[in-house]
Amino acid sequence: MTGDPIVLALQGPRNTGPKYTGVAVQRRSARIISAGFAVVALVAAGCGTATTDTPAATTSASSGEFPKSIASGSDGGSVTIDAMPRTIVSLSPTATETLFAVGAGKQVAAVDDQSDYPTDAPKTGLSAFTPSLEAIVAYDPDLVITSTDLGIVSSTLAEAGVPTLLLPAATSLDDAYSQIELIADATGHDSDGAAVVAHMRDRIDAAVASVPTRDEPLTYFHELDDTLYTVTSESFVGQIYGLFGLESIADGSDAGDYPQLSAETVITADPDVVLLADAQCCGVTAESVKARPGWGSIPAVRDGRIFPMDEDLSSRWGPRIADQAEAVAAVVQQIPA
Repeated sequence: MTGDPIVLALQGPRNTGPKYTGVAVQRRSARIISAGFAVVALVAAGCGTATTDTPAATTSASSGEFPKSIASGSDGGSVTIDAMPRTIVSLSPTATETLFAVGAGKQVAAVDDQSDYPTDAPKTGLSAFTPSLEAIVAYDPDLVITSTDLGIVSSTLAEAGVPTLLLPAATSLDDAYSQIELIADATGHDSDGAAVVAHMRDRIDAAVASVPTRDEPLTYFHELDDTLYTVTSESFVGQIYGLFGLESIADGSDAGDYPQLSAETVITADPDVVLLADAQCCGVTAESVKARPGWGSIPAVRDGRIFPMDEDLSSRWGPRIADQAEAVAAVVQQIPA
């Protein structure tokens, strides 16, 4: 049950309370701790139970020539990779999923403690939130990929001569596609990355086309945890919902893309559907939602339009975005137009 450090970081909202700090934030599994990381650490973790039919690329099918310069970070920086990496360390669950999807799995020596997909990834005790540079260097990596830097990983590893690719949480689908292609490029699997992205686009387009058109958009409450942190339509997962014509009841909030709502606000907003991203981590169920004071008056709750959503799919921005889109389509298809 894990999410991606940076996402959490960007999703910051969910763990802005006193009980959302540090590693706890990063590990929703360790309880629910966040969908962001207080401003530095938020991990909308999930259980990695969903599967995907994204075609696996062949490790031998490398492409591109080295050395090459790869865009890194959000400030226009770049990292130079002298030769095709053979010993990669991933400190990002999203990057880990992407590495294996583009055919670079056999080049991965170690992944962080939040990387739980695919199940055969070499999971270790490495942490992006409390990084041990000594532990990272012990793997003798020729490339480190992380989604959050905290100001020390990239600079220190650079001093040790280790290229570090920083890929912050994607803010849009195009951004996510670009990061998949960057990882593929950095590891010598350019064409495989393009194929993965093309397949994702096809699956997402098909999912969107499978739902009925509506005169009025469906409204939703996406529950990140039982303290009622949620997402707006501008958040990354909110944009996925938007593909299907869904609108968040939190839109217009002045608390960013991951605001905390009061129970009264949710009840008054009367969402058409309730989506639970805290079912796996925290055991929230349709029954427990119905038992909340006043919630039984919400038609979505009364009529059973409460759906658990995979936490990992909701907090990562790698190849399984297509799985998330298909899961949303499956929900929307159950609601009469």
